[in-house]
Parts: sequence; structure tokens; C-alpha cells
Amino acid sequence: MSINRKRMRIASVVAGIGVIAVLAAGCARGGGGDGGGDGGGEAAASPGITDSSITLGITTPLSGPTAGPGTCTVAGITAYFGARNAEGGVEFGDGQTRTVEIEALDDEYDPQKAKANYDQLKGSVFAMTSGLGTPTNRAWREAAIADEVPQVLIQTGDPIFSDAEESPWQLGFVPIYQNEGEAFGELLATSGEDHKVAILSQNDDYGEGYVEGFKSAIEGADNIEIVGELTYEATDASVDAQLTELAATDADVFFNAMSITPLVISSLQKTQELGWLPSWFLPSNTSSPGAILEPGGATAFPGVYTVSFAKAPQSPAYAEDEDVVAFLDSLAEYANYPEVPAFPHCMWSYMIGATLEQVFAKMTEPTREDFMEQLRTISDFQAPLMLEGTAVDTTEDGQPAVSSLQVVKYNGSGYAPAEAWGE
Repeated sequence: MSINRKRMRIASVVAGIGVIAVLAAGCARGGGGDGGGDGGGEAAASPGITDSSITLGITTPLSGPTAGPGTCTVAGITAYFGARNAEGGVEFGDGQTRTVEIEALDDEYDPQKAKANYDQLKGSVFAMTSGLGTPTNRAWREAAIADEVPQVLIQTGDPIFSDAEESPWQLGFVPIYQNEGEAFGELLATSGEDHKVAILSQNDDYGEGYVEGFKSAIEGADNIEIVGELTYEATDASVDAQLTELAATDADVFFNAMSITPLVISSLQKTQELGWLPSWFLPSNTSSPGAILEPGGATAFPGVYTVSFAKAPQSPAYAEDEDVVAFLDSLAEYANYPEVPAFPHCMWSYMIGATLEQVFAKMTEPTREDFMEQLRTISDFQAPLMLEGTAVDTTEDGQPAVSSLQVVKYNGSGYAPAEAWGE
């Protein structure tokens, strides 16, 4: 079934890079898309919520090179609320029980299309959530502020979305880029070994944030020398020239702040062709074992590191984990996603659903204003699939909902915690 790019009432999502089928299913019930009804409270209900349902909007890449993770941003939250809807719905703080509907539009990771999608959805959804991408979310941030439409728990590490003064109707979900870069820098700085580091970063806020965090963590560390630093554009089809130049530095560590899945795979392959085999650091959103590291031949390198806050369903350690089993069952039944996810975005959007349920339980009025107020009161929430030692906390201004994370190392099939460099 082909994608309806004008409007998709999503109840199930079939993943795959470049080919996504969106199907209607029974988990989306009720007529919540028109904003009608009294909402059960004294305040007039905002658009997208009735006494029986609430509708959430997502603009995200469902086709193109980022379709794999983009599809996951819909599949996980669809699975979470599909299961809740099947149980009768979600209980809100105003005493109403509502089913949760998801409307998702494909933006192809194109900022202009993302803005157009927002304009199409803003009048019929209660809030926008979960969508992937820094440039695509930035494209309509100011419009959402002007329209007073929540743009929350989105999948970008851009810190501007977690600054309450700059972005009063926004909140990010995943750790900001600086947090990820800093975590890796701290691990490297305490390794007890001398390191030469080469850096390749995306020439935008995404890449700059990772590099900023990394450099702040290694400042004053006399065992680390940055011997090469280059950038690339997100629209580039190849970074072979940059890799060739960086390989000549003979760096033993490669800090690759890259967001484009095909480029990461080709970079892993190209460095092997060049005979350059450093340890790697990859961002959390482009470090999938099955979709990126395996086709890239990552076992050729002494170590591939990333950061994580989610249990990895593909890891044997979590094969019988209660959260993972429930997640995979819901993903297959309510999102028509029967395979084990290759991208962490599926787990992240499932956690987003659980976090939203926490907020809904606190809402005493069916308004966007009350939603935003309650959103910023979630503290120490251990959402399903979260690693031990990580939690959702929306109370700290300047930080996203998740700021706690672990550095992990690729072990050939999944990841294991990296307590120290080389372990």
C-alpha cells in the first residue's frame, strides 16, 4: 500500500527504508480530530480533544534516506497507545477516559514539507509530538509558539527546544547533542592512554552540538590531541574526500557526528578500504547494530561506541525482559511491525507514549495550556524500556525529558555498557 502524503490516519506502520505502508487499524477509535466536545472541564477544550478521544500529530520522514528511524518515531507510540486503547483508553486527570489517535504526515526530512505538514495538522490535533529531525522541527518551531500549539517530546537533541524561555511550547525528549558528546569525551579523557582524535561533523547545529560537548569534556586532558577536524553537509552524497584526508592523520579515535544513515554505512566501509581502523564514536540515532553497523562491517574496528538510555531488544540479555516482551508484542499487534526494530527511535517513541500518559493523568482541564503545565512536572519516571540509572525528568529547564545516559560499546550483535575505555 502506498503512502498517502496528504493525510494519514495512522493505526499501524510497516517499517523499511524507502518503502513504508501505512494501514488503518482498530486501535484508533473515537472522533477526536475535530476538537469538539466540552472535555469534561470548565475551560473550553482545545482543538483535538473531546470527552472520548485525543488526537496527536506527527511530522516525520516516512520515506527517503531517514525513513527507517522516521517510521519508528510513529511505530513505537502507535504500539503504546494501541495497547492502551485496546484496554479501554487512557485515564485523564479530569476524570475522562479517552482513546489516543495518531495522525502522521511524511516530511521526507525536508524542512519545507515539515512546515506544510504542521500547517495542515495544527487545527485538528491537540499537540505535535515524537517527530524526527533538527532542521525539520526547527522549520515550524516559531509557528508553533505563535499558534500556542505544543511541540513536545520530539526526537531532536537541539537544546533550543528544551529552553523554556526560548521555546515555551516545546520540549525535547532525547538527550541534547552536547550531553552525548560530553559523555564520550569523559570516557576518553579517563582512559589512561594517549589518543589522537579525528572529527567529522555535520555542518549545522547537530554536528556543532556534539563537537561542543566533546571538546568541553576533554578540555585540560593532556592525553588527547585533536589532529584533524572537518565537516560535511547533510545533503552530501559522499564524504570520501573528508575520510581520505582524516585517514592521513593516523588518528586512533574517530569522532563521527553524522546523522545520515547511508553516509554512516559508507563511511564505515570507506575507512576500511583506506586501511584506517580507529575506534569510533557514533551518535545514538545513527548507531543501529542491524541497520548500520552490520552492513558497515563495524567488527573490523577495535571499538564502536555510542550512548544509550534504552534497552536493546536485539540483545540476548533482554530476550526475556518484561518490558521488551510487551513492547515487541504491542509493536507487532498494533503497529504492524513484526520484526525487532533496527533503530532506537522505535523504543524512544514507545517511551514518549508512556511519558504522555503520565502527563494526561495529571491534566484537570482539556486545554493545551494545562497540558504544557503538567508536562513540566514529571520527575524520576522510569518509562518502559529505560536502562537502569536513566529516567524521564522534565523539571530541569535547559534539559530535555531524558538527559541521563550510558556510554555503550558494540559487541558484534548489540551493545554492552562501557565502564571504562576499551572494555
